[in-house]
Amino acid sequence: MKPTIIFNGEGESFDFGGLGVQWKIDGDHPQGRFSVVHHPIAPRALAAPLHYHHNEDEYSYVLRGQLGALLGDDVVTAGPGSWVFKPRGQWHTFWNAGDEPCEIIEVISPAGFENFFREVAANWGDMEKFAEINKKYALDMKFESVPELCQRFGLSFPQL
Repeated sequence: MKPTIIFNGEGESFDFGGLGVQWKIDGDHPQGRFSVVHHPIAPRALAAPLHYHHNEDEYSYVLRGQLGALLGDDVVTAGPGSWVFKPRGQWHTFWNAGDEPCEIIEVISPAGFENFFREVAANWGDMEKFAEINKKYALDMKFESVPELCQRFGLSFPQL
């Protein structure tokens, strides 16, 4: 296999209105072991409702800013150079905990979930299709958690 370099700014991307995704390493490259996406997160933006992965672990490396996360009952804040582990089988969410942009690198293991973001982007705004995509990727989501999370942590979340 030839060496691969993914330069800054390369790769397809989509902005979900506060949470961006830039696809960096698709799962087919490392034979399905993992994938990597880059998430820019707007100041004080909630990235997702509370959610529960049945199949994937996520490892978030903070490049800049302050990443907040609710992992089960625990609230953590992590700055540049920190890793936050979001294991499968645990309700969690994450957000930009600061007033400046936050950027994280997300390692997803095993690979495949990077395509969840592609499918949601292709169907952005279609809540019926979004529910089908969640089911396909064995992702449970508590949409009703958004108002409480936004109030509790002083965040915003896009209207779909």
